Amino acid sequence: MNNNFKPMTSEIIVLLILIGLGAGILSGLIGVGGGIIIVPGLIYVLGFSQQQAQGTSLGLLLLPVGIFAVINYYNKGHIDLKVVLIMSIAFALGGFIGSKWALAISQQALRKIFGIILFYVAFNMLGWDKAIVRWVKSFF
Repeated sequence: MNNNFKPMTSEIIVLLILIGLGAGILSGLIGVGGGIIIVPGLIYVLGFSQQQAQGTSLGLLLLPVGIFAVINYYNKGHIDLKVVLIMSIAFALGGFIGSKWALAISQQALRKIFGIILFYVAFNMLGWDKAIVRWVKSFF
């Protein structure tokens, strides 16, 4: 089994908690989390591979309904169970907080937040942020 995960330092634990809280808050607030927050967070913040991030996200969110997918990722070494446990706890707390916030603001505000987050993630995942920076710099 391939296990190329980083050692579990206190810095890594704090980052996992922050990603889990953020994903939980956004899940409770606007119904997003795994693919939109956790996967990019693990890739860009902690340097996980795409497979490791996807496997971890599945382990965190889909274990009851995605058990066979989780088994496949785990058997190939793409799930760190310590990461799943830490982020699950943080995600649950964040989900509680996010749902409280979502119930306290208007539907229009929620729609705007959701759209901005989806646009931002798509923009960055497609690499358009770097393309626009290069385009702007070409004029100067």
